[in-house]
Amino acid sequence: MIIKNGNVLVKGKIITKNIFIKDGKIKDFNVEGVHDNQIIDAEEMYVLPGFIDVHTHGGNGIDTNLADEKELKELSGFFASKGVTGYLPTLLTDTHEKTCEVVEIIGNVMEEQSGSKILGIHLEGPFLSHEFKGAMPDDLIVDSSIEKFMEYEKKSNDNIKTITVAAENPGVLGLIRYAVSKEVVVSLGHTGATYEDCMMCIEEGANRITHTFNGMRQLHQHYPSILGASLESDAYCEAIVDGLHLHPAIVRLMIKTKGIDKVIGITDSVMAAGLPDGKYKLGVNDIIVVDGDARLVHGDSRAGSTLTMNKALKNLMEFTRLPIEECIKMITINPAKMLNIDNDKGSLDIDKDADIVIMDKNYDVIYTIVEGRVVYNNSGK
Repeated sequence: MIIKNGNVLVKGKIITKNIFIKDGKIKDFNVEGVHDNQIIDAEEMYVLPGFIDVHTHGGNGIDTNLADEKELKELSGFFASKGVTGYLPTLLTDTHEKTCEVVEIIGNVMEEQSGSKILGIHLEGPFLSHEFKGAMPDDLIVDSSIEKFMEYEKKSNDNIKTITVAAENPGVLGLIRYAVSKEVVVSLGHTGATYEDCMMCIEEGANRITHTFNGMRQLHQHYPSILGASLESDAYCEAIVDGLHLHPAIVRLMIKTKGIDKVIGITDSVMAAGLPDGKYKLGVNDIIVVDGDARLVHGDSRAGSTLTMNKALKNLMEFTRLPIEECIKMITINPAKMLNIDNDKGSLDIDKDADIVIMDKNYDVIYTIVEGRVVYNNSGK
C-alpha cells in the first residue's frame, strides 16, 4: 500500500510525504512513482498514528462485560470508525465466575481479529475501595488475591495487560509485586488511600493512575492522598476528556504539572457511546444517559462516558489550545509507552506497525488502517 500526498506526522512535525507499507509495517517515507500497490490519495488530509484507548467499557450498544465473540468483533469495527487502531476492553468489577468467563471470551477473540485490534485486557477491579467505588458494585469488591488474579490470567491465555487496584485494599502490595513480575501494568484508582500508601504502591511498580481526579479522594493541603502521589510521581495519569468528568482547566493543570508525555487521554466509554440518550447497561449496573451524560439509575455516580476517541482528540485541542502535533501524543505514543508496546505502535516510524488514521481538515475520520489493513473507509471510494 502507498499513502500519497498526505500531511504526515513524523517525529513531531506535520510534513507532506508518501508512505510505503509492506507486510503490515511502514517501510519508507520517500517512495516515488506508481507501483503495483493499493494507493490512497491523502491530499489535504492528516495522516496520523492510530488512536489507542486503554480504558473503554464499550460502545454502539455493546458492553465489554456482557459481549460475546461476535459482539466484540462488532465493537472493534465501531472503534475503527472512530480512528482507534488498538484498545483494551475494560471490565467492570463483576463476580469471579463472570470475570473468568469474559476474559476467556476476549482471549479467544484476540486470536482472530478484525477492525481495531484488542491489545489486551484491562481489569478495573475487583480489588478496589468500597468508599470510592463509583459505579463499581459494592458487594463484588473483594480483598486482593494473587490466586484469583492467576486464574484470570490463565482463563485469558495470559492476555491481562493492566489492572486497576486501590492502594488500601488488603493484600494489594503482594498483588502489585506479582503483577509487575508478570509484566502486567498496575494502575491505582477507586481509592481513598493516604499519600504514603499510594507512594508505596508506586514504589512497588504501579505506574498509572486510573481516570485521575475521578473515583478517588481529592487533594487536601494536609492530606495529599492519591492525587498528591499521582501529580508528584512519574506515574502516567489517565484523563477522561469528555468535558464532564474534568473541567478543561483541570486537564490543562494536569498537563502543566505532569508534562504532556505523562498524560493519557481516555474515553472510559460505555455501550451508549455513539447512540442516543436512553437506558443502558454497564456490567451489572443499570445506567441512564441524559444529554450525553451517563449515570447510575440508582445513585448519583457517573457511570463512564459516551465519548469516542475522535471526539477526544478534538476536545484535547479545544481544552489545551495546543496543536495537533502535541495533543495527539496523549492518545497515541503515551499509551503505547505505558503499555510497553512503543517499539511497534504509537507513532509513524520505519519498521513500526502501520497503524494509521487518516483525517480530513475537520479532523473527521476518513480511513483507519491496522497493521497495513484498511479496516474503515469513509472516502466513498
